[in-house]
Formats: sequence, C-alpha cells, structure tokens
Amino acid sequence: MSDYKTISATQIADDVREGRGSAVDFTSKALKLAATEGRELNAFITLCEEKALRQAAAIDQMSPELRAKLPLAGVPIALKDNISYTDYPMTCGSHILDGYIPPFDATVVTRLIEAGAVIIGKTNMDEFAMGSSNENSYFGPVKNPVDRSRAPGGSSGGSAAVVAQGIVPLSLGSETGGSVRQPAAFCGLFGLKPTYGAVSRFGLTAFASSTDQISPFARSAEDLALLYRVVAGWDENDSTSVAYDHPDYASVLELDRKLKIGLPKEYFAEGIDADVAATIDRARQALESAGHTISDVSLPLTNKAIPTYYVIASAEASANLARFDGVRYGLRESNDRSLEAMYSDTRESGFGPEVKRRIMLGTYALSSGYYDAYYNKASQVRELMRQEFEQSFKSVDLLLSPTSPTPAFKLGEKIDDPLAMYLSDVYTAPASLAGVPAISIPYGESSDGLPIGVQCIAASFGESLLFQIANHLVPRA
Repeated sequence: MSDYKTISATQIADDVREGRGSAVDFTSKALKLAATEGRELNAFITLCEEKALRQAAAIDQMSPELRAKLPLAGVPIALKDNISYTDYPMTCGSHILDGYIPPFDATVVTRLIEAGAVIIGKTNMDEFAMGSSNENSYFGPVKNPVDRSRAPGGSSGGSAAVVAQGIVPLSLGSETGGSVRQPAAFCGLFGLKPTYGAVSRFGLTAFASSTDQISPFARSAEDLALLYRVVAGWDENDSTSVAYDHPDYASVLELDRKLKIGLPKEYFAEGIDADVAATIDRARQALESAGHTISDVSLPLTNKAIPTYYVIASAEASANLARFDGVRYGLRESNDRSLEAMYSDTRESGFGPEVKRRIMLGTYALSSGYYDAYYNKASQVRELMRQEFEQSFKSVDLLLSPTSPTPAFKLGEKIDDPLAMYLSDVYTAPASLAGVPAISIPYGESSDGLPIGVQCIAASFGESLLFQIANHLVPRA
C-alpha cells in the first residue's frame, strides 16, 4: 500500500497499458484508502465504488491494443463535488442540493473515462466553491494531511487533500479566484489554473461564470501535464470554450531556453509571511543560477484585485444561484402560505452563511442605482488589469510570485473574519480576473514544516511554459 501512495499517475498508466499492473488492483487500493484515511480527513462526500470497479474491470478486459491507446489507463482520480457525474449525488458542499443526482456527465468526465481514468469519488468543498479554507462545507471542514490542525485551503480542499495523502495521484478541482492554486500551496502539490476557455465548463456548477475553471492537482509536473492534456480542448457545449491546438504537454517538459522572468513588486508588499518571502528568494536565486534573467516589473492595479474580484464574483453568484429555489433541484421546504414563502424558507434552510453573504453582496452590487458604481466599475478595472498583464508579457516570459501570503493557517483561525479570509486570494485573484494561466509549484517548507508554494503566471495559452518551469524548479525524480 505504501508503494501505491507514492506511485505516479504516469507509472500506473504505463503498468496497466503494458500488463504489469491491474486497473482493478489500483482502484481497490484507492477505494480502501478513501474509506479509511479519506474519512479521517473528511475529504470525500461520496465514494463511487461500484461504478469505479466496473470501469477498472472493463479496462483490464480490453485488448492490449485498445489499452495502449489510453493515456490514463487505470489511473484512480477524484472529482470535486461541483462537477457533474451521473449515478452519484452532486452536492456542491451544500444542504440545498440534498438528493440531487445529475442526469449527465460533465465534458471533463467524459474525456477522463475515454482516456481510461477511474473515478473513485466526489470530494468535499466549500459550499458552492465559496471559501479559502474548506470550512464552509455543509459536511464539515477537510483536514490538511500535512498537519490536521490546519486548513487544506479552499474551495477545492478535498481534491487537494486526497492527492497529498496519496489516496489518488490526480484530482480535479475548480478555480474562481485561487481555489486550486492556494490548496496546492497549502498541501505541497502542483496546481494549475488554465487559460480561461481552455477547459470546458459544461457540467461544472456555476459560481462566477466569467472566472470559473475546472483545474487539476498532481504530485508532479509530468502528471499535471498528462491530466491537463486529457481534459483541455474545445467543447461545443460550452460557449466560452476556445479552439486551440494543445500539444502533448507531458512530452515537452524540458526547458530548452533561458527565460526572462518578472517579479511583480506589488506582490511583495506588507503582510507576506517571512518564510514565504524567503522561499521566493530561493526560487529567484535558483533561476538566476540556471541562467535565467530576473527583473522587477510593476502591476499597479494589484491592490484593486480583491475588491474587484469580490464585486464581480458575488454579482455573478447572485445571478447563478437564483436557480436554487426548491422547485427544480434538491431541497424543498414545504410551505402552505405561498410560493414566495417556499422559496424563502428553502434558501434560508439550504444555504450556509458564506453563500448568503455573497448573494446579498452581489444582489446589492447589481441593484438599480448601484450597478454602475460597483459591477460596471469593477468590470472596467478588470479590463485594465488584463491589459497590465498583456503589457508585462511583452518584456518577460513569466511572472514569479508567492501563491499565498502565508502557509496553511489553523482551522478556525479566520472563519469569523471574512475579510482576512478573502485576503488569502490576494496573489491568485489577479490572474483569474485577467484569464491568464498560472501554476502553483511546491517549493520548500516553512520553519514549522508547512508546505510553501511559488506561483508562475504566463500569457494566455502559455501552459506548456508553466509545466516546463515547474519541472525545471522541481525536476522529475
């Protein structure tokens, strides 16, 4: 079992394709760990045991010729519980979706199954992906595998925890303002936020549609690249999907040129943890020693990212979550007084405090007389921010920064201070608003042994360069 917990997705797929290993065996090991260690971490909401074993058995029974065509043959994988998967509940971490079972697969799920991956379960998350610590889940908080007194990050904390614990080598989360990169940093993983439109959102429950992204976790740059290539690509079911000729990212991981790398000075302001700052400095020195050029750049609108993000995200959440009213999905609180009272009682009972807070903020920002002052103004700032990034990539290939201002904080430390929690996204929100790709790379530890991640940001569709720099900083074993 210890060997399974450290084996890479690439090795599992090679073993299954070449007949050295069994998909059923790997799946059984993952399910056993999910039911024991996953339960201890509170990382799963649903296990898909019956279907997973059927999928694995079907792979083992394929001809060698067919198995050879599966890039993820027999690889166990977990999905964040806001991604649609038929036959099993999708809760989005909320009481309001009690009893809801999706009638269709998300596009990424279809692509995973076609590639030979085996989906073993749905992971715990902040309710409707709203949070930075995974403490907003109706099902309770997820524990960080590195230190169980600490948060795993959010909102994709469950998907991060199951990879960090070795239950599965790969998982999918979702990003809106940092919900994969920040948990990756807290749990010592690689986490990618793709270019907006590179991965289909069809089957992802919407939070903030203009920044939502399905995003992968892995323990190596190679595995991350392998998973990303499977799920990326144009989808006719998603109007925001972009047609792009994605390469085989895992086969071009070697960095064959010297880069110009920018350090955004605004990302190193007051509030950054000393260990995080020291880690970024070590990464800078390593890159300079390897012959890359490091220079300071300026992104003056960085300090507007958090208010801009929370106005836009809350406004879009207010519109998207209007569909959860007790009529069409999940929970319904019976009320004989009126239809309006049934709506109100269902939403009052079904939504948690953070979701209610953001719905109220978003509704206010979109209300008559305030739209221009808040949502419209935030949209204008967002466009200027996008232009800032575009301009910076005329002089540098990549931007290097912290992923999070601190290592993983204690569970309960920030739950009663929403503003402090929101500031956890200060380094991740800008790339989300601009729609450019960014990666969190595990790079050392704090003085008390907590993982620290460094972030690299590239121009649109610069994922190949992000995988290369990640592999360059943390080479394959």
